Amino acid sequence: MAEALKNVYNRRFIARLSEEFELVHNTFDRGQFAQRVFATGWNQLELKARMRRISESLRFCLPADYPESLELLVTASLNMRKTWPQGFELMLFPDYVEQYGQEHFELSVAALEQLTQLASAEFAVRPFILREPDEMMRIMYGWAGETNEHVRRLASEGCRPRLPWAMALPIYKKDPRPILRILNRLKSDTSLYVRRSVANNLNDISKDHPELVIDIVKPWKGQSEDTDWLIKHACRGLLKNAYPSAMQLFSFGATDHLKISKLLLPDSVKFGDYLPYSFDISSEAPSIGNLRIEYAVDFMKANGKTARKIFKVSESNYSEAKKSISRRHAFRAISTRKHYAGKHGFAVLLNGSQVAQRSFLLKMH
Repeated sequence: MAEALKNVYNRRFIARLSEEFELVHNTFDRGQFAQRVFATGWNQLELKARMRRISESLRFCLPADYPESLELLVTASLNMRKTWPQGFELMLFPDYVEQYGQEHFELSVAALEQLTQLASAEFAVRPFILREPDEMMRIMYGWAGETNEHVRRLASEGCRPRLPWAMALPIYKKDPRPILRILNRLKSDTSLYVRRSVANNLNDISKDHPELVIDIVKPWKGQSEDTDWLIKHACRGLLKNAYPSAMQLFSFGATDHLKISKLLLPDSVKFGDYLPYSFDISSEAPSIGNLRIEYAVDFMKANGKTARKIFKVSESNYSEAKKSISRRHAFRAISTRKHYAGKHGFAVLLNGSQVAQRSFLLKMH
């Protein structure tokens, strides 16, 4: 079993971090820092709570004057960029600013521009957006033109309306238009890292404003392969839900000429195993054509009802008139779903339309 992510915060990590702060602050007390980090309850803390414990301990061990402590934090981060790889564990630096820098807006936001080059400030920047949305959109538009890709990515990732594991931005759920000039500036960015963030931001927006996203990306289509990839990734949620304007944008049309045959899957599967499935697709026309192939599993819930989850198999403009599909679905423990024994549904979807269905039993033992 893979080691829990939270265990990256261990005594070796704290000792190495202490060395970095000793270089910039000669009275840094590494003993007291470690004592505070590993105080009562440490073993019960999860990942983000451990990160917060470390940044709180830093606050106690650095100068009480926030601007002075912030300068040391930034200086340490500049040194660490040379020897530490970018990683989520160093997001404790932006977390420090998020906790203690709200009353020092200009200093803190300028620091986040530096700190995000060591570890992403996508979570930490959000309280500042809620505090001063107009000013932050102006600043982040400037970040979108910076030479460092981590700063450019922060311009997009930080203002995602529905960033996972982060506080939401209700103002941009309601009206995302202030975000759009940032995304437009980054849509052709040279970095996939940045373009992926733009796509994820648009996917967030599409959950509340689907037609707005279609209107935004439609003029971008065909400009380059990179931009076309971004558009497809941005519309993935709309395509999964077979949203008509998105299906039309990517030329996924009617499937009346297609037929499903030989849909095979076992009557039951044991939790921890795979559910194999196969089926044939044939066309009455000379070719199958532009097709998005998906399958859905109707998962049993605790209350006896089912909830559908859709999974993509493939998509292409198929020149052949017949295609055989053979895949398998894994039934294993994941953090986002609890499995229950009982009758489950399985369906084949072509361009968003259900064309075949079977059922099977999931056995937990």
